[in-house]
Amino acid sequence: MRVVGLGLRSAATPASLEELIERLQIAPDLPLAVPAFRGSHPAVLDLQRRGRRIIPLPEAALSGTSTPTRSPRILARHGTGSIAEACAIVAAGPGARIIVPRVVSTDGRATAALAQSDESPCP
Repeated sequence: MRVVGLGLRSAATPASLEELIERLQIAPDLPLAVPAFRGSHPAVLDLQRRGRRIIPLPEAALSGTSTPTRSPRILARHGTGSIAEACAIVAAGPGARIIVPRVVSTDGRATAALAQSDESPCP
């Protein structure tokens, strides 16, 4: 299973996320995992309205997830080195590995990463 993890600041726009989706050539059927505290963010809701499958993840599930990228600020605040990578790993399931490390949008307001596992798709 492949899952895209997204991290975003409160100032992120739909264009911030769309840029990352285009840059990473994310297929329309790939699920997008976000921290639950961003599940109602306007940019995330925009993706959902356009048919993207959104998987909200509780912050507790992300905390402690080891990620290839390690931002000291994110680590101190959320207990993981990268929100995007942690979302991708957790949503992809046991044995997941990052296949595209965190990419930052040009405006610096959003990040995306891609993880893959041998698990069946999330419900």
